[in-house]
Amino acid sequence: MSNSYRQIFKSTALIGGTQVINIFLGIVRTKVLAILLGPSGMGIAGLYQSSTGLVGTLAGLGIGSAGVRQIAEAVGTGDEDRIARTVRTLRLTSALSGLLGMLVIVLFCGQIGYATFGNASHTFGVALMSLTLLFGGISAGQTALLQGMRRLKHLASCQVLGVAFGTVVGITLVYFLRERGIAPYLVAVSGFGILSSWWYARKVRIEPVKITAFEIVSESKGLLNMGLAFMVSGLLMTGTDYVTRVLISRQLGMNAVGLYSATWTLSSLYVGVILNSMGADFYPRLTAAASDDAVVNRLVNEQTEMGILIAIPGILVTLTLAPWVLRAFYSEAFVPAADVIRWQILGVALRVVSWPMSFVQLGKGMSKLFMLTETVFAVVYVSLMLGCMKIWGLEGVGISFFALYVSYSIAMLGVCNRITGFSWSRRSLFIILSACCAVSAVLLMVRILPVEKGIVYGLIVTAAVLIGCLLELQRLLKIDIKRFIPSGLNWVRTKM
Repeated sequence: MSNSYRQIFKSTALIGGTQVINIFLGIVRTKVLAILLGPSGMGIAGLYQSSTGLVGTLAGLGIGSAGVRQIAEAVGTGDEDRIARTVRTLRLTSALSGLLGMLVIVLFCGQIGYATFGNASHTFGVALMSLTLLFGGISAGQTALLQGMRRLKHLASCQVLGVAFGTVVGITLVYFLRERGIAPYLVAVSGFGILSSWWYARKVRIEPVKITAFEIVSESKGLLNMGLAFMVSGLLMTGTDYVTRVLISRQLGMNAVGLYSATWTLSSLYVGVILNSMGADFYPRLTAAASDDAVVNRLVNEQTEMGILIAIPGILVTLTLAPWVLRAFYSEAFVPAADVIRWQILGVALRVVSWPMSFVQLGKGMSKLFMLTETVFAVVYVSLMLGCMKIWGLEGVGISFFALYVSYSIAMLGVCNRITGFSWSRRSLFIILSACCAVSAVLLMVRILPVEKGIVYGLIVTAAVLIGCLLELQRLLKIDIKRFIPSGLNWVRTKM
């Protein structure tokens, strides 16, 4: 059992450690951009990404995520010929999907720009953003290769390099061009992402293989079949995000879009790193064990426990210091969104709980059920958001996100129980309930008590929870946390 916990922790430490560097670079980039552009400029950048991201998700066909599964399965067989065929098919289809997305944006840039911004002033920027879809499609195939073959060190390195170069070039462009540099900045970030992923993907040795066009089409069927589920999920996610930003823009103004973009980014930042880091190894492992319900249930419980233990201290800090976090990452103009980010971080806490369960459908290959559940909850979120925004304004968007994940977590528990007989173990249930109590206590303190007292008591609770999490991690991993922290990087390097 402990070996599984250690595997989770090692992959999280490796990917998460490098993403800490990305976070630092992101802080620098976001801080500079917020000062140079203000909430309105950040809102424009968010709308650019949402509008083109919607097309990119549709054209991408879920190939990147499905490719991870296909390659992991091929590697599991040990058949070099099958691996080579899968890799070649993945690279070709991902490049074609990126090209398709780029052409769609170029052809309909005028309509997309008008629908998004209400006028034609950003048509050229939307057209320029088409390059991000081409770059993103090619890069998705390369990173899927690295993840599917579990080349986690190379995957982490290419992410760091892409963000680092993108940050330098992006800040330079926006500094000289201001709002006119927003689209070129986003293209530059995407461009450096493809260069770094190509550099490391070329290090993977693949046996040369001859494959005809007919064989590529045949090989693509399995890739596209599973990719459809990922595409629908991604389309719903980006579509919901796009609709949310447009509705906020129409009802509350562009400044409100900028505030929402800031809170959305920050609320998902820390936990997003953890979940992405865990997912790099969890998804292939769950797929390999999909035929054994007992193993699947054990993996989900272990992933839930580790996710909460690592995530909950950061969640409590964000709840307690929301105004200061916004001021530090952005500027004083973003502080009014403090209550929004608090509601969003509550939803993110529940996302940590529901996230491992959501992979069971994919691991089992139940693509239709996965698409159905994702569609239902996308509709639920938009409905909740519209109702809550009318009542509470921008804060209602945060409230609706929290309400969404309350219902989603309950539904995923029921779905997984039906599929594999899943239920939380006693340890998992204890950790979940303890985390809920701590989050509820801190939220009440910062909302009811005077500001100074709320911060002090919130930090006291956070410190106590941090100590408890470290002790539990020490017990599960069977290591001395005090000795591990200063030598963590060396430990990961020797054990991987």
